[in-house]
Amino acid sequence: MPNIVLFSGSSHHDLSQRVADRLGLELGKVVTKKFSNQETSVEIGESVRGEDVYIIQSGCGEINDNLMELLIMINACKIASSSRVTAVIPCFPYARQDKKDKVGKNCSRAPISAKLVANMLSVAGADHIITMDLHASQIQGFFDIPVDNLYAEPAVLQWIKENIPEWRNCIIVSPDAGGAKRVTSIADRLNVEFALIHKERKKANEVDRMVLVGDVKDRVAILVDDMADTCGTICHAADKLISAGATKVYAILTHGIFSGPALSRINNASFEAVVVTNTIPQEEKMKHCPKIQFIDISMILAEAIRRTHNGESVSYLFSHVPL
Repeated sequence: MPNIVLFSGSSHHDLSQRVADRLGLELGKVVTKKFSNQETSVEIGESVRGEDVYIIQSGCGEINDNLMELLIMINACKIASSSRVTAVIPCFPYARQDKKDKVGKNCSRAPISAKLVANMLSVAGADHIITMDLHASQIQGFFDIPVDNLYAEPAVLQWIKENIPEWRNCIIVSPDAGGAKRVTSIADRLNVEFALIHKERKKANEVDRMVLVGDVKDRVAILVDDMADTCGTICHAADKLISAGATKVYAILTHGIFSGPALSRINNASFEAVVVTNTIPQEEKMKHCPKIQFIDISMILAEAIRRTHNGESVSYLFSHVPL
C-alpha cells in the first residue's frame, strides 16, 4: 500500500498496532507530550508530504486531552502538505450530546456538543472521518466532509454463534426503545425473536422504572446496545429479564466505557458475560471484572482504511468481511 501513513494517538495504542499489523504497515513516528502547563505538544517524526494519512484516536480515557491531541495531529499533518487526512475515531467523543433536551426549563440553552466536535475536526483539517456505531446517526449530518459509520454487527453475530451454544433459542433484547432498530437487525440475521425494555429516567444515569415488552421465558436473553457507561441500565435490565424467566443473560456492547461503579455492578449482576469491542481499551477493566470479554474489531477498521485508500466503497461492506 504505497503513499499511506498510519499514526496512532495515545488513547489506544494497542488497537492502532493491531490495525497496522493487519495492513502490513509500521505505525508512523510521532511524539506526543505535555508541557509543564499541561499544553499538548505533537511532533510528527517523518515526512507526510503527498501521503494519505490515517490517525487512529478513540474518544476514551482522558477524553478532552485525547481530542485536543487528535486535532493537533490532524493540523500538523495538514500543514505538512499531506494529500488527505482521515481521522479514525472508533468511539466518537461527545456522541451522547447530539441534541437539546426535550424537557426542562433550561433546555433551550443546552449545547449540542457533538456538532461542536464535528466543527473542530473539520476546522483542524480532517478530510474524512471513520467511526463505529455512532450513538446517534444524525451526527453524520453534522459534518460537511465524508463520514463512514462502521458497524460492529458482523463481529457480534460471529461471537454469538461461536460462544452461545443455545443461540437458536435466544431472544435479542434492547435495553431501551432507541435501540430497537439495532436489535431487530441482529434478530433478523439470526432468525430469532426480539424484545425491548421501556425505561423512564428521573435524571441522567438514573433509571426510574422499566417495562419489558416481549416474552423471554425459558430463553437465553442477549442484551445489545451501542455503549454502556455506569451500567445501571443494563444491570437493571438483566435483573428484569431473569425475573421474567430468562435462563441466561448476556450483554453485548460496542463501546464499553465502564465508569464509576460500573465494574462492581457488573460483578454483582446476573450476567453470564458482558461482551464489548475493543474500540476502548479493556485490559485493566478485565482484570477487575472477569465477566468482561472483548471482540477485536481491528479487521473492520483495517479493511475500511484499505478500501478508503484504494478509492473503493466502504458502505454496506461489513456484512461480508471475513473476521
